[in-house]
This record gives sequence, C-alpha cells and structure tokens, in this order.
Amino acid sequence: MDQAMVMDTVRQAIILIVVLSAPIMVVGLIVGVSVALLQALTQVQEMTLAFVPKIVVIFIMIYFFLPVMMAEMQEFMNLLTDQIIGEGP
Repeated sequence: MDQAMVMDTVRQAIILIVVLSAPIMVVGLIVGVSVALLQALTQVQEMTLAFVPKIVVIFIMIYFFLPVMMAEMQEFMNLLTDQIIGEGP
C-alpha cells in the first residue's frame, strides 16, 4: 500500500465521518438555537432545558438514521477489505 493509497483512504474516511454526522449535528444545532431563543424570549434560564431537548432529538435522529449510517459504513468497510485483499504479498 503506497502513500497515495493511504491518503486516499484517510480522505474517504474523513468525508464519510462528516457525511454521517452532519444531519444529526445540524438538527442538534437547530434545536439548540431554538431552545436558546425560547429561553432568551421568556427569560427562563434553566440549565437542563438547554440539554434535554437536544439529547432527545439527537437520540431520535440516530434511531432513524442508523440503518443508513450502517449501510454507508459497511460499504466503506467492504471497500477497505477489497483493498487489503488486493494488496496481498
């Protein structure tokens, strides 16, 4: 395995991480900003109010996106194993 192949594999892994985590992070960001705006408008400064909705929404998003995430990771792992098998001694 040469250096270009390793760099390409690392690049693909980083892109996969970003693609898989982006929808969940965006939804968490939207919920966080919405709760912060609600807290600012109502002047309720409860600390747990900031965390509980984000945690619940992120768990729900993970539950729904998990099959897609697993399929993408399995495809990437198949690509890696094909590269390892193809690079025999």
